Amino acid sequence: MLDGIFNVYKEKGYTSHDVVAKLRGIAGQRKIGHTGTLDPDAEGVLPVCLGKATRVCDVLADKSKTYRTVLLLGRRTDTQDISGACLEEKETAALTEAQVREAVESFQGVYMQTPPMYSALKVNGRKLYELAREGKTVERKARPVEISRIRILKMELPRVWMEVDCSKGTYIRTLCDDIGRKLGVGGCMEELLRTRVGEFSIGDSLRLSELEALREQGSLESRLMPVDSVFASYRRADAGAEEEPLLWNGNPLRLPGLQKDVRDRELVRVYDREGRFVALYRYDEKGGVFRTEKMFFSRR
Repeated sequence: MLDGIFNVYKEKGYTSHDVVAKLRGIAGQRKIGHTGTLDPDAEGVLPVCLGKATRVCDVLADKSKTYRTVLLLGRRTDTQDISGACLEEKETAALTEAQVREAVESFQGVYMQTPPMYSALKVNGRKLYELAREGKTVERKARPVEISRIRILKMELPRVWMEVDCSKGTYIRTLCDDIGRKLGVGGCMEELLRTRVGEFSIGDSLRLSELEALREQGSLESRLMPVDSVFASYRRADAGAEEEPLLWNGNPLRLPGLQKDVRDRELVRVYDREGRFVALYRYDEKGGVFRTEKMFFSRR
């Protein structure tokens, strides 16, 4: 069984579940999970976890992301993107580039965003998009999201090309709708490309057809990223002969090589004596030990 992560380029027309189903056939195994839904019309980076790496799906879903999108001003739709039914159209001829730039840049930072009805969020056990397709609308609470950077790449009104760095849970469709509302003309998302999820970038991503070709060549595993690549920014600790039995059992550890300068609550990635990544540990300053945060591998 393969244990690791493929950086998949999801193409238009596929759902995230389609990608997982296709990869099950390519890899020949069932234990596979994706790390965050991309709409069928969107494309770009979709890390997919296989085997024991499925334990990091939730970690990757929490990572910051980067998108490139096209905002179409002057049109509002029920889905907040170009595929939806038009709710309203307004003239945009009076808009200036300066007004648009000011409105776009005003969303940089933390703002309260209301999730769209056409989303996979659940209310009382049902996904919002299922209710929306039945013509139902339910109240959704606004929640804070962070736009750490928003940059206009090109402007040919009524279209605006933007690059957005944002926190988990940010809906770019809703951001486009919110910008349009602020300008008083409405807006919707015309295109969406995800270029980064945490450490995974579009330049290293592979289409499903490329993964199929690698399988035929017998080199599929060569593009499988190890589980610990997700935690590359954390410091590394190697267990010695005394610590290794404790590590494999998930017991608290003392790691003398790190304890002189480690911070309270800091996460570190811990390896056995053969260099195999085993677990994440978090430092407990009060107890003077590292405690298990999450185990990824057990002794074979």
